[in-house]
Amino acid sequence: MDLSVLWFVLIAVLWTGFVVLEGFDLGVGMLHRALGGDETGRRTALTSIAPVWDGNEVWLIVGGAAIFAAFPSWYATWFSALYLALVLLLAALILRGLGLEWGVKVREAHWRTFWSCALVGSSALVPLLIGVALGDLLVGLPIGSDEEFAGTFSDLLQPYALWLGATLLLLCLLHGAAFLRLRLVGGLRSRAERLTRALVWPAIVLVVAYSAWTATLSDGPAWARWALLVPVIAAAAAAFLAARGGDRGVFTATSVTIGSTVATLFANLYPNVMVSSTDAAYNLTVAGTSSAQYALTVMTVVAVVLLPVVLLYQGWTYYVFRARIKAPEPVDVA
Repeated sequence: MDLSVLWFVLIAVLWTGFVVLEGFDLGVGMLHRALGGDETGRRTALTSIAPVWDGNEVWLIVGGAAIFAAFPSWYATWFSALYLALVLLLAALILRGLGLEWGVKVREAHWRTFWSCALVGSSALVPLLIGVALGDLLVGLPIGSDEEFAGTFSDLLQPYALWLGATLLLLCLLHGAAFLRLRLVGGLRSRAERLTRALVWPAIVLVVAYSAWTATLSDGPAWARWALLVPVIAAAAAAFLAARGGDRGVFTATSVTIGSTVATLFANLYPNVMVSSTDAAYNLTVAGTSSAQYALTVMTVVAVVLLPVVLLYQGWTYYVFRARIKAPEPVDVA
C-alpha cells in the first residue's frame, strides 16, 4: 500500500477512535444534570469519566497533528476554512475542562450551577462543530485552483454538514447514556437505561438519513457506499439490545454506530481529502496533498513504535477503572 493511502486510513482511524472514546465523555457531560437529579447524582455521573476524559481528548490532537504532518496542503486549506469554527471548538474544549475540574470543587451553589451548565453547553458544541467540519469535507467548500478557501463562515453551515453535526450530537448523547448504564448502579443506572431506550429511535432516524444522503454525495468506490449500511445496522442492534437490557451489548452497538458513522464518511471521501464546490478539478486528493515519501516513512516508523504503547496504556486505564460506580449513601448526622 502506498504510504499516503496508509496515512489517510490511519487518520480516519484516529478520528474514528476520537468519536468513539470521547463521544461517551461528551454524552455524559451533556446528560449529567438531567440524569443526576441532585448534586450527589451529578457528581457520581461525572466520576464515571473522571479517570479517562482527558486521555480520550488526546485523540483529537493526534488526529489534527497527523493531518498536518502527512497532508500539509489539506491541513492548510481545511483549518484555514475552519478558523472561526476552530476558535469556537477550542473555547468549548477549554470551558468543558474547567467545568469538569472546577465544577466539583467550588462550594458556592450558584458557581456549581454555572460550571455544570457550562459543561452541558460546551459538551454539546464540540460534536456539533466537529460534525459540521467533517461534513464539509465531503459536501464541498469553495476552493480555488490555488488550494485556498475562498468562502466565508456561512459557507461552512451547509445542510449536509449541519445534519452530520446534529447526528454526532445525538449519537454522543446515546453513547453517553449507554456508557452510564454500563458504569453505574441503582437508580442512576435505571434512569440511564430509560434514557438509552428513548434516544435510540431518533438516533436511528438521523443515521438512516445520514447514510442515504452520504451515498448520494459519494464519488468513492462502490464498497464505501455499501459500508454505509453498517451504522444503520449497528443503530438497529442498539435498539434491539436496549430493549433486552444488555449493558455491554448496548455500549458495543453504540460504539460501532458512532464510529462507523465517521469511518464511512472518510471511506466515501477517498480518493479526495477535501471536495471543492467550485470545480471538481480543484478537489484536494490523497496523492496531491501528501508529504514527501521520506517524511511519510519516518512517520510510519514512529507510529508503529508508539501507537501500540498508547493503546496498551489506554486499555490498561480502562481495565483498572472498570468497576461500576455507586452513589454514596447519605450520612445520618442526627
